[in-house]
Amino acid sequence: MAFDGLFTHAIVHELQTTLATGRISRVSQPYPNELLMVIRAHRHNYTLLMSANPSYPRVQLTTIPYSNPQVPTNFTMTMRKYLEGAILEEVKQVGNDRIVEFYFSSRDEIGDNQQLVIVVEIMARHSNVTLVNRKTGKIIDAIKHVSSDQNRVRTLLPGAKFIMPPKQDKVNPYLPNQLYSDFATQLADNPSELANQLQKHYEGFGRSSAVDLAERLHASSHLPTTYHQFLAGFETPQPVLIRQSNNKQSFAAFPPLKLPAGASTSSFATLSELLDAYYVRKAELDRTKELAGQVLQVVNNELKKDRRKVKKLHRELDDAARADYYRIRGEILTTYLGRLKAGMEKIDLPNFYDNNKQLTIKLQPDLTPSRNAQRYFTRYDKLKKSVAYVNEQLAKTQDEIHYLQNIKDQLDFAAPADVKDMKLELQQEGYLKKQHKGRRKQKVSKPAQFHTSDGTLVMVGKNNLQNDRLSFKIANKNDTWLHVKDLPGSHVVIRDAHPSEETITEAAQLAAYFSKARDSANVPVDYLKVKQLHKPNGAKPGFVTFRNQKTISVMPKLLNE
Repeated sequence: MAFDGLFTHAIVHELQTTLATGRISRVSQPYPNELLMVIRAHRHNYTLLMSANPSYPRVQLTTIPYSNPQVPTNFTMTMRKYLEGAILEEVKQVGNDRIVEFYFSSRDEIGDNQQLVIVVEIMARHSNVTLVNRKTGKIIDAIKHVSSDQNRVRTLLPGAKFIMPPKQDKVNPYLPNQLYSDFATQLADNPSELANQLQKHYEGFGRSSAVDLAERLHASSHLPTTYHQFLAGFETPQPVLIRQSNNKQSFAAFPPLKLPAGASTSSFATLSELLDAYYVRKAELDRTKELAGQVLQVVNNELKKDRRKVKKLHRELDDAARADYYRIRGEILTTYLGRLKAGMEKIDLPNFYDNNKQLTIKLQPDLTPSRNAQRYFTRYDKLKKSVAYVNEQLAKTQDEIHYLQNIKDQLDFAAPADVKDMKLELQQEGYLKKQHKGRRKQKVSKPAQFHTSDGTLVMVGKNNLQNDRLSFKIANKNDTWLHVKDLPGSHVVIRDAHPSEETITEAAQLAAYFSKARDSANVPVDYLKVKQLHKPNGAKPGFVTFRNQKTISVMPKLLNE
């Protein structure tokens, strides 16, 4: 079941029951398209998530931890101004659509009562969270601004009149009707077409909901009872997470009549707990991509420049390889200097490096004979001297490419906090502008923690700043350090001076998992004592040298945190 109108009906019922009469104590916006409110209701603090994320839009209560940006957005400041201290009066669904209204009452600056409503539209890329003044009907602010150039039907900008999305010509299934009976009678032997008709004529039916109801009507001998029991199930949900044999997951407000072959289910106490379980990894990956946009753009631009530079440097080396071309001509001209005359554009002379075969040498007619010979020697000397410099620049550029590519690879398994560390690192290395003075100094996030089968703690740095902190600040000198061999990857530390062979193997599997070799079958991993590590002066974050390491080959695997 998707987050369709029926599931929206169920979550609205849960939110109304849990949050009504609660007071907003805190408002934050940890991610660009997501708003969080802490609401104190029935002697308990609840965190309400309103998400206009184009991939995972939803409303729910959440217990997933988050961190706020150091500087709140303008939208956040507006929401705090109008909503902190406000009372949530009611949560309502518009028809059976994916639109939820949160009604609030609060006091303005002079103490007058003001009525507000937040409209959450759960509609893929058109999703939005809009704060509206109920008295005037005007928009105070929206999490996504939509101008008339983007949408001719409705404008979502501060000060504009709020207009609901165009209503579909469909029937609200919760209102009295007999359509289901007509469809089920006509399509008694065709559940798939019955599902199509339910979707076509009823409001808020996703495909999975329509198929489930069609199967129930198809198997029923009393259509009205089956239909009303199906709808009532969304007001008394039994949330389930469905895992299919191919590891794909879906969720439902209650168990469907038929499960896919090989599928299993997990039950949850509330719809919000179900959504947390379903979205925890998906949402984190999406949030990481959202936050990583600037990092990825900077890294890609620098990589593009460096790769162009490498091509240019190789061309210069190719030119330098032809240095003897100029030396030979200079020496021949010097030997036969008497044959040269002013104003000559070329001359044929015997090449004593090639059995005295005639060699045509170009000349500058405005130069003297000796100056023409010197011109070739000057070009030869310049090319020979450039080789050392070009090789030095080539090595530096290739090191930088390796460093930047490593950051790009780290984004594959980064969490939102890791992306913030990467931004800080790029600022420290001069790729991004540093924060303005006066802002709170950003702390590096903690390395990830895992436990092996015997309970030993293993720590993993998921970005370069974490790697440095883990290897040279957190780890003890007798702890065991691991890293995938000759490839970009995380620093991994076993917090034990004498780990078992099994622990070393499991930690090596982690090191392989958090590396560029994640998808390989047999990955070599180096391991040694932390005290054998060395960080050269001036080395970039995450770079270390070591020796006397041992190597083990393992299959990449993620352990339990």
